Amino acid sequence: MNTHELFVRRCEVLVIEPRETVEFDLAGLMHGSDGLRRTMQWQALAPHLDAPVDIDAAHCQLLGRVSPSSWVSALALEAEREALEYLLASGLLLAQAAGVHDMHRERDARLRGAHWHPLSAIMHAFTRWDGVDAVKNMKESGTETALQLRDVLGAPPVEAKRHAASEEALIRLPDVPGNAFDALMHRRVTCRNFDASRAVPLATFSKVLERALAAQAKVEITEDMVFLKKNVPSGGGLHPMEAYLIVQNVEGLAPGLYHYRADAHALEALPTPAGDLGEFVMEAVAQQHWFRDAHVLVVLAPRFDRTFWKYRQHAKSYRVVALEAGHISQTLYLSATDLGLGAFITGAINEKHLERALGLDALTQGALAVCGFGWRDRTMVNAELDPASRIWD
Repeated sequence: MNTHELFVRRCEVLVIEPRETVEFDLAGLMHGSDGLRRTMQWQALAPHLDAPVDIDAAHCQLLGRVSPSSWVSALALEAEREALEYLLASGLLLAQAAGVHDMHRERDARLRGAHWHPLSAIMHAFTRWDGVDAVKNMKESGTETALQLRDVLGAPPVEAKRHAASEEALIRLPDVPGNAFDALMHRRVTCRNFDASRAVPLATFSKVLERALAAQAKVEITEDMVFLKKNVPSGGGLHPMEAYLIVQNVEGLAPGLYHYRADAHALEALPTPAGDLGEFVMEAVAQQHWFRDAHVLVVLAPRFDRTFWKYRQHAKSYRVVALEAGHISQTLYLSATDLGLGAFITGAINEKHLERALGLDALTQGALAVCGFGWRDRTMVNAELDPASRIWD
């Protein structure tokens, strides 16, 4: 590497963490220790990279002296050549010249262009799953049932916070007779049992999507500045949420992957993943088998760069995107319930698996949650939380 012609800068977002690794140490236990070996390691977290990077004190010192906004000559860092080369190879330092670790520079540029708040970018990048089996993890930790959770984790925080000194001090509110909306809300129970023997009618499928996802109006400010009006609130009225559908059992639609066009209330067919679609679903929902037979699964995948275009490096920008996913899922729940279907949402998903299949650039768009809907089965095989017995007698 010719440092005379090289200019470098630090990546845009970087957090350095002193991380402790704890391992069982039989030899230590035999010599009177607690049987645990603790190792401290500095790790650099940069959201344009796929994984944390191990660094040492020399790397920390060098990273702390290089600007993330101004290119500086590597000649001034010649005395730390070994550290410089390591940090360039790992992507924590970036080279201005083409042909020197181009992928790191290009990914960092896309991250900069998306205007992430630094802490939100770190959180989003390093909480994404790939190949996780959530059900296996629960089995191995002995936390499959509520009683097992209590045994392993102890009692949870109290179910409702209390401020009054006694129940007599409560200001009781009147009971108001219910109506059709109350009945709908009572039937809105997360579905974990789907009837794969019958398809969802195309008209029913269309209505669920129209209520929860479709643009109800369009406002053109300029030719290149358009706002959509939907049935859910959205930070800044920007509606960054895209919906990618895994269709398994809908009349008139071939099973496969689709993108939902909210502005046209239409579908765009995407390449179908290789292999069995049910296995693709299982991997997407981290092996939660109770969702495998859902007739339709909806991947909520926000385009973060649309929201962050307005709320640049804003501390609340990621939060409003997450809130929007909640608004959409609740609207989908109610719409499906109204039409006699069951619905669900889960955040326990393998985001990287979905990003690869859907062609999403995780620096600007990523899978945030998966909802779904379909006919509820006539028999409850997988437990559902229905304490008032509104669904299951």
